[in-house]
Amino acid sequence: MSARLRSIAMLTATVLSALTVGATTAHADDDTATGRQAMLKGSTTASYFWDDSSGRAGDTGLPAAGKPMQKGLVASPSWPLMTEGYVVYKGKKMPFFVGDRGPGDPSSRGVMLDLDAKTFADLTGGTFNPSTLGVDGAGGEGHIKVDYVVTKWGDGVGKKNAPVAFSSGAWSEKDARPATPAQNTAEFVQPVSVKNAAG
Repeated sequence: MSARLRSIAMLTATVLSALTVGATTAHADDDTATGRQAMLKGSTTASYFWDDSSGRAGDTGLPAAGKPMQKGLVASPSWPLMTEGYVVYKGKKMPFFVGDRGPGDPSSRGVMLDLDAKTFADLTGGTFNPSTLGVDGAGGEGHIKVDYVVTKWGDGVGKKNAPVAFSSGAWSEKDARPATPAQNTAEFVQPVSVKNAAG
């Protein structure tokens, strides 16, 4: 390879590397981590749960999507099952998929996302307790204010827009007017740091 071709190749690699490094910030219409556009952004109060089908500590059984309880599985009172996205809390970013319905009554009071207990622990600095199915060391917090980004809507029934209370029944109806990136008005444009936690 000639010196000139090597120089062009090195320059190209440097420019591509710089562009890649500069693309790690989350924007209102783009999720660079997955290459998907943000379908919906907003903020809500989130609680936590862990349903392992044991029947203890308020466990209500296998999650509605038929998937086993796992880190990243959340409950939504209105979004379609298998909707995907991420939440941000105090600079920590964690992925989710909707695998269950809920919270029930708390959604009438503005709690529109029920995070799995392991994700809640990672976000708050607490520890998941497998004996109680709760979170220890989270400073007594059972609810936190999170920003959310939906990157992919699930295919089934449910509201493909800002979450609404479980009692509305939106979870059981096909949405004829889903949010799209062009309709997205709830913006929180901010750089976020992705902190992957083992789990």
